Amino acid sequence: MASEELDRNFSELHVTRDSDCNGKSKILENQAVDGDVQITCFTEDLHDVTLHFQIIKLAKQIFVWIGCNTAKFGHLYAAAITRPNDQAAVTPILGGTSDNTGSGIARRLVLKTGLNIIVACNIPKDSPMLEAVKVLAKNPMFARDPRHLQFEADINRLFLYTSYNRLGKNAEENDADEIIEMANKASVKDQQKQVQENIHFQIKSMCKIMDEILRVDNKIIPDPPSSIPCSQNGPRRRSGLSFAIGKGTPSASEPVVPTTQPLTRLELSQCLMDRLGYAPGIKPSQIPHEEAGQGLFLNGEADVGAIIAFYPGMIYSPAYYRCIPGYPRVDASNSYLITRYDGNVINAQPWGPGGETRELWDGFYHPQCNPDTSEETGRGSDRMWRMLSKPLEASNRGAIGEVLERRNPLAFGHVANHPPKGIAPNVMVCPYDFPLTEKDMRVYIPNLIYGDEESMTMRRFGTFWFRLGSSMDPDGDSPVLKTLVLVATRALCNEEVFLNYRLSNQKRRPAWYTPVDEEEDKRRWS
Repeated sequence: MASEELDRNFSELHVTRDSDCNGKSKILENQAVDGDVQITCFTEDLHDVTLHFQIIKLAKQIFVWIGCNTAKFGHLYAAAITRPNDQAAVTPILGGTSDNTGSGIARRLVLKTGLNIIVACNIPKDSPMLEAVKVLAKNPMFARDPRHLQFEADINRLFLYTSYNRLGKNAEENDADEIIEMANKASVKDQQKQVQENIHFQIKSMCKIMDEILRVDNKIIPDPPSSIPCSQNGPRRRSGLSFAIGKGTPSASEPVVPTTQPLTRLELSQCLMDRLGYAPGIKPSQIPHEEAGQGLFLNGEADVGAIIAFYPGMIYSPAYYRCIPGYPRVDASNSYLITRYDGNVINAQPWGPGGETRELWDGFYHPQCNPDTSEETGRGSDRMWRMLSKPLEASNRGAIGEVLERRNPLAFGHVANHPPKGIAPNVMVCPYDFPLTEKDMRVYIPNLIYGDEESMTMRRFGTFWFRLGSSMDPDGDSPVLKTLVLVATRALCNEEVFLNYRLSNQKRRPAWYTPVDEEEDKRRWS
């Protein structure tokens, strides 16, 4: 058969969904799922020829067996991507040659999936090879997860932006070409690591600047009484949680809030802009819509790839979804929720507009939730849903809180608005895993983990998440804080910050929402 036609059919592998195969299916798919292992066996009658298929998909490898009218094993081939040129290397393991059709299938599968491929092929030369290729192309086992494809695209963009930013203002056009070449050669995992390093490099510099501004040094400022931890502007205000549990004065186990310079949030923001060249601020949005409200604005100038803001608030891993205030209708009265690709949800509503002190913050608040129960309130299925979705009691919220800098002028990522129609977003979200071993920087990271400090590894099966045990930094032993930051996608100068919300297309969207890229939204929430 013509190689062009074969290439065309294999080009469909990464975009196809479930669909009917050509010919009449004799046995529908028999699929089993065991952890990371998926097994599919089926038979197809194609032009009076019976083809048998078995596909075993592991986390990083796919085994394919194709037989024609018999259950013989056939020739065996192995294929893998080689570095640094991302070329497919194929070798026969049992019988066959490099020119055999089985090696051609293995080569094309590895190029389209990026996974290691093992192909056992027992097809005579006069068999309908092209039809066999079409059957494989339409099998969902080889359809790449659109959500993961969008994640890879986002990481690739962040790699380009943050790497270019790290070169500094002296970067030249040749440097940009080298970064693009690096992005084409590096794996997604390597790009993700580099993005993490680039973001941490920026945040470390920002924290150092704020520390130098707020540090007391040897200036004569009276310390607060050692028995009562307090801020420099007076005793710490008791939270709603302390009243609820009947706590009188702060216990000795609470961390002491250190003395800092008595600057207001606006004064700190101005000092940061003088040192960094820019600082975010809040004022009425310029979007011509009555629901636009407040907006995030950049004062000063920031280069592409610069961190514009943190997304503050409480972090809920999938293990604690039912502890999100208002569950299961968590978005009924809360528009400050955002989800990372790994399933962690950040709720910025408790952070609000920040504060005017460095204080012990526990992230506790009472939401005013008024879910819409006007429809189907009497249906049995709805009553069952409400019963099964009963929120968990906040009995294991974890630590009593952290000493955080509530004046942090960078902690306003949740105020950024979605761009109006015809306007492109100028920032994008970037996952950032802050290492909790960086004690000196911790006070400037405006997030808390809900629940135990030791995060849980969760795996998703369909619409359910299952707890598989504890986890730390995937590349080390140190615990991390799974946060988000907003990164500039172009040079910014004294303008409003717009973030693509990428709202799910599976739910009714607000009237003010205009998709920036409908296909991105579909892939993000597929």
